[in-house]
Amino acid sequence: MSTTKPTLNVLGTPLENCSCDPMTGYLRDGFCNTTPDDFGTHVVCAIVTKEFLDYSASKGNDLMTAIPQWNFPGLKPGDKWCLCVSRWKQAEKANCAPKVALNATHELALKFVSLELLKEHVVLL
Repeated sequence: MSTTKPTLNVLGTPLENCSCDPMTGYLRDGFCNTTPDDFGTHVVCAIVTKEFLDYSASKGNDLMTAIPQWNFPGLKPGDKWCLCVSRWKQAEKANCAPKVALNATHELALKFVSLELLKEHVVLL
C-alpha cells in the first residue's frame, strides 16, 4: 500500500486545482505542481489581469499569444494560471501582481515569498 504524502499548498492543506480551462501547471495537469526540472518554479496560482499580462510581455514573456506547438492557448484577463514565483514577486514589486488563489498555490512558493505577502493579494475561488 502506498503512503505518499499529499502535495500541500501555502496554507498547509492539500493542493487544489488551479485551472483546467485553460489547462495550466508545469505538468499541464491543472495543478501548480513542480519538479526539479521546473527552473521557473511555476507554483503561484494567479488570476491574470490585463495589467499583469502587459507587464509580463514588457519583460520578454508574452503570455497572451498562443503557441500551439506547446499546447499553449494564450491567456486573457481572468484566466487562472500557474505563474513563476519569481515573475509574480517581480510584478508585486512593480505594483501589478495578479490576485492569488492560496488553496491552489504550491507550498514551495513560501521559499521565495512570505505567506503574509501572498495574503495581501488573495482571491477566493
